[in-house]
Amino acid sequence: MNLVRRVGAYGLLWDSDRVLVVRDGAEGEFPGVWRLPGGAVAHAEHPERALIRAVAEQTGLTVPVGRLRTVVADVVAVGEDDVSLHTDRLLFELGAQDGTLRDTGGGTVDRARWLTPAEAARVPLTPFTAGVLGLPVTPLPPGTRRSRVPSPAPHPDRRLRFGAYGLVTDPAGRILLTEIAAGYPGAGLWHLPGGGTDHGEQPATGLLRELIEEGGQRGRVGEILGVNNLHNPAALGPEGRPLDWHGVRVTYRVLVDEPTDAVVTESAGGSTARAGWFTREQALDLPLSDIAALAIGQCAR
Repeated sequence: MNLVRRVGAYGLLWDSDRVLVVRDGAEGEFPGVWRLPGGAVAHAEHPERALIRAVAEQTGLTVPVGRLRTVVADVVAVGEDDVSLHTDRLLFELGAQDGTLRDTGGGTVDRARWLTPAEAARVPLTPFTAGVLGLPVTPLPPGTRRSRVPSPAPHPDRRLRFGAYGLVTDPAGRILLTEIAAGYPGAGLWHLPGGGTDHGEQPATGLLRELIEEGGQRGRVGEILGVNNLHNPAALGPEGRPLDWHGVRVTYRVLVDEPTDAVVTESAGGSTARAGWFTREQALDLPLSDIAALAIGQCAR
């Protein structure tokens, strides 16, 4: 079976007591099923831009994107293509809309409506949408999903990597950082613990796994700080040749209640050379990766 990864961006928009939902058309992911507006993120595209584009295409509305509210992953088997499709779904809050709501008339999405939660409960909803709205999550009827994966032809030199990272602190306010090993992009920089999630793995679960492997710590995942988009069209990594990398990286706050000496426990040859605890002032004096510098800048002084 072929393992395929995809990232999707979706929006939650309320108008008084009504929520904006769309119905997938014949070319959509779940034909005849209602869901939050949004869709797949294109290669190199920032998830927020992808969401603005998708909402405009599907509803005719222009919306500002607010905070990232939650991230979940789901996996489905697509039998005709012998594919296991893993989708990381990012849910953003949306601000006041501009424009007039309209139906697109077919294709990926064929209807757009404002529904109260009670009205939404009476139509078929994707599990992701039902969960977000606090409605009962029920399996979709067999055959609801398209039998083939609507995705562009694979490109041999393109890579998509979804990662979960943590601004990891202890009760004393120290920050856990990891040094990127030689042979990996950013070698020598100090980075946030975390990394790419495995196929079928939830983001928070992957982050806690990486925290043990890269720092030897057990922590608690808290609020989402945001999402970072990385596009490097000529990244030279362990493959030994330039690759067109697209990284979508979600950052969480993580608290380690009982810190221990930081130690790398993953196998030799991994991406982490060493780990350490630092005060905020010490961390700011280190050569930092872009995502580490951004997260530490968000940390309370």
